[in-house]
Amino acid sequence: MARGLRALSMNKQLKRLLLEVAPADAALIQRELRKAELQFARSNPTPVLEFAADGSLSYFNDAASALARSLQQEHPHAILPGDAAALVKICLATGQNRVGVQTSVQGRTIAWSFFPQADNQVVHCYAEDITEKLNAELQLRQVQKMDSIGQLTAGVAHDFNNILTVIQGHAGLLLSDKALDSLLADSARQISIAAQRASNLTRQLLMFSRKERMQPQLLDLTEIIANLSKMLRSLVGEQVTVRRNSGQALPAIHADPGMLEQVLVNLAANARDAMPEGGQLTVSTCAREIDEAYVRQRPEARKGFFVCLSVADTGQGMDAATLGRIFEPFFTTKAIGEGTGLGLATVHGIVKQHQGWVEVESRVGQGTTFKIFLPASSKARSTREANHQQTAPGGHETILVVEDEASLRELVRELLRKKGYTVLEAATGVQALKLWQEHKSGIDLLFTDMMMPEGVSGRDLAEKVLAEKPSLKVIYSSGYSLDAISPGFRVTEGSNYLQKPYHPDALARMVRSRLDSAAP
Repeated sequence: MARGLRALSMNKQLKRLLLEVAPADAALIQRELRKAELQFARSNPTPVLEFAADGSLSYFNDAASALARSLQQEHPHAILPGDAAALVKICLATGQNRVGVQTSVQGRTIAWSFFPQADNQVVHCYAEDITEKLNAELQLRQVQKMDSIGQLTAGVAHDFNNILTVIQGHAGLLLSDKALDSLLADSARQISIAAQRASNLTRQLLMFSRKERMQPQLLDLTEIIANLSKMLRSLVGEQVTVRRNSGQALPAIHADPGMLEQVLVNLAANARDAMPEGGQLTVSTCAREIDEAYVRQRPEARKGFFVCLSVADTGQGMDAATLGRIFEPFFTTKAIGEGTGLGLATVHGIVKQHQGWVEVESRVGQGTTFKIFLPASSKARSTREANHQQTAPGGHETILVVEDEASLRELVRELLRKKGYTVLEAATGVQALKLWQEHKSGIDLLFTDMMMPEGVSGRDLAEKVLAEKPSLKVIYSSGYSLDAISPGFRVTEGSNYLQKPYHPDALARMVRSRLDSAAP
């Protein structure tokens, strides 16, 4: 199209020169110029069309014909804007160009630009298929939107996770009371589970905006489903019956619990929307050995031992065309404003990250079944991993706790004192350095938040005290993603880094582990 615009400019300059030559010469030049225009149009890879003064199509080049055929039409006239004749007359009457006129044909978007040629009373027109350009712009806007969400979430994650740590910590304190009434214990347990799910909401936004990494661990998929049961029933509503089928003990899987919860929630929400009048949602699990014959029928499958999660609904089902697009980002069959088209794309992406695959069976009016295959782990879950309520050991060492959030600092102090430790506490890195000078010979471990006021971060604090006492053990903690920690800074989750929010027992286990380790 740019070539056409440049040619138009040159054409106007030549026509101005014609006014300065004799009429006979001008006529000859005009004929030659017309031939050149037609030759240019014929060789132009851009669709070029010409309209007569009455709005009729008087010429089109091969590229215009090819565009029409690509849109399953025999003639360029069939793909013109419906008001093309009126546009031509307006252009000639006003002498004004009309650019960016868009039409939709066979799911493609065509942009039309009209340029009046007053001297010979015709209008030149250029067409361009801008579908891919518009799609790219839409995807760019979606990426920018998700990046903005990620930045916003990262900004509030620290404070949000501090609050959740306090909630989860006090629920843990209640659960540690063996004399607690069973009804109150169940309430405390639900509070703890809800706090963990709330932290996953932030993680899910960060994951989608690529600001959070996977945190896999050995898991029992049956436990994940059991913990989500009440939430799933609330999500699908009273009109949908939720059934669980788990007839056998499953092998462990190596997976991120928050991501698996997101898979279940997204599939349940999708099933709910497919059953507006109610129905049944069935969540099943089983262990499957995949052989060579199965792989030949399903290209994404792999040989080996897998855990299969099945989510089936009795809803409206899908036709083959819809089924072929359900995992495309931003594809949705819902009305504008009712769906982002990201739910199933996220499910597919998470399963792929876990080295698994998704199978879907659906028929219109007969419901839909999603089957998620995840590799079974050859490792058995340890007793400690399988039982979160196991009491972590305590000790008698001295721990310096540095945390600017007062309620969280008080919680950590109480948790550690209940385990027998002596606790010194500071609200800032500056206060911690003063305490360090007074008690450094007796301090065995530094437990510090990463982000703190007054210009001394957790990293700065640790570097200063380690310079004086290299044998000191350090544990870092933060409500930010581990990826937000400054590059080159060596922290390892599960070893010397505790992500907020954390369970009280996780804190106690890590403290004991660090104190008992040989490495500083």
